[in-house]
Amino acid sequence: MTGDAGLVTDILGRPVRDLRISVTDRCNFRCTYCMPKEVFHRDFQYLARSALLDFDEIERVARSFARHGVTKLRLTGGEPLLRRGLEDLIARLAAIPGIDDLAMTTNGALLERKASGLAAAGLRRVTVSLDSLDDAVFMAMNDVGFPVRQVLDGIAAAVEAGLGPIKINMVVKRGVNDASVVDMARHFKGTGHTLRFIEYMDVGSTNGWRLDDVVTAASIVEVLDREFGLEPIEPSYTGEVATRWRYSDGTGEVGVIGSVTKPFCGDCTRARLSAEGMLYTCLFAADGTDLREVVRSSHDGRTVDEALDQRVHQVWSNRTDRYSETRSSVTDGLAAGLTIRPATRPVKVEMSHIGG
Repeated sequence: MTGDAGLVTDILGRPVRDLRISVTDRCNFRCTYCMPKEVFHRDFQYLARSALLDFDEIERVARSFARHGVTKLRLTGGEPLLRRGLEDLIARLAAIPGIDDLAMTTNGALLERKASGLAAAGLRRVTVSLDSLDDAVFMAMNDVGFPVRQVLDGIAAAVEAGLGPIKINMVVKRGVNDASVVDMARHFKGTGHTLRFIEYMDVGSTNGWRLDDVVTAASIVEVLDREFGLEPIEPSYTGEVATRWRYSDGTGEVGVIGSVTKPFCGDCTRARLSAEGMLYTCLFAADGTDLREVVRSSHDGRTVDEALDQRVHQVWSNRTDRYSETRSSVTDGLAAGLTIRPATRPVKVEMSHIGG
């Protein structure tokens, strides 16, 4: 199949266009909605180095996905900048035929000193997670006392290195940082960067998610429209997860990602590769497919690339995921005050494991 693996669509007719690659399951933050310290403590067992895909293996998987129609790659974690030698991987991925967008999502803590090297290696874009401009709020959310100023310095360094304009992701949780929405918008308004507000999602099984903690996309838009004036914008491409809005005075735009209240499963074209080589076809998946076994095994006369292409094609062509569209049976029950027993909730892969 190698060389002419060809485009592939799933059972619902969705192509694969975007591969998100986690390069580590470790992070230097302990964000309460992602890697709560109560679970990810000093005795937590992370993946052994030998379990991680090496750069040759990651490149091999990325090339297979490119043969199937992927044009976008995004490096994630954990925190991807903790992976040693990441610039080498970026250079390899940037050289893959058909890949026209290579991006990274980071918490920004190491970005100030690494931005120029990342850009020189071939990284094109950066998305930075920042949940408040208020130090007390932000430090409480990252739970390691990391200050806002250093994230902003990282953003500035990324711009200077040519990685801008930047996307800034803010996860909004009721009673925690929802009071920061307007201040965040005001700060980035007119900068050329795009601030994206994300509904607090039930990713994984350890963050204590409750529907009551969700600040809806509609309410965020209402607050921003009242404060600044907003106008809707058409999506940039099919499958874009954020609903786009521009300021009425022409000073930029914001995005709102409402996967809880406004699912976008119908256009989802994303696959996710974990740091140890598990392929997940949904952010909310409970199970994945082992690609590390494929790239580290012999295949009775077939090349590794042929076996990998066959596995990727098989997995995606049989994909039926639409978790956010079917979540309503659970969230409606929670909203009605019903008790949902833990046993009825699937044990899903953690966001820190597949990079969101």
